[in-house]
Amino acid sequence: MKNIHFTKLERMYENHPLNKFFKARIDVNEKKSLVTLPISEKLFHAANAVHGSVYFKALDDAAFFAANSIVGDVFLLTTSFNIYLTRPISSGEMRAVGTLVNFNNTQLIAEAVLYDSDNREIARGSGVYVKSRLKLTNAMGYD
Repeated sequence: MKNIHFTKLERMYENHPLNKFFKARIDVNEKKSLVTLPISEKLFHAANAVHGSVYFKALDDAAFFAANSIVGDVFLLTTSFNIYLTRPISSGEMRAVGTLVNFNNTQLIAEAVLYDSDNREIARGSGVYVKSRLKLTNAMGYD
């Protein structure tokens, strides 16, 4: 049976209007997450490939939820995120695999790798996250 905290994080993510626009899906497990996002021309820049902001969103979301998987009381905040774009994508779907790599009392560090439908790496990134004062509540979709 899946941990209820992971299920609540997944619902919070998938029910958010922005993620509904992207048709993004998420699977959260302890210190890990997987974000899947179908490619659509609505996400393209002028050169007919997915805009870098979408790469960032998928990577940050995957890293963020890998980190928030071990924090059950409050919402995390991204304080910094580094991204490396390595390959364009214009069809199929992108999959971001997030992993929590380090944490202490003040910060959590997570990494994510983004893949295309052929399992080729298209980007990677790492972020630093801190605990906010915002409690995880039903009002934010954590139910």
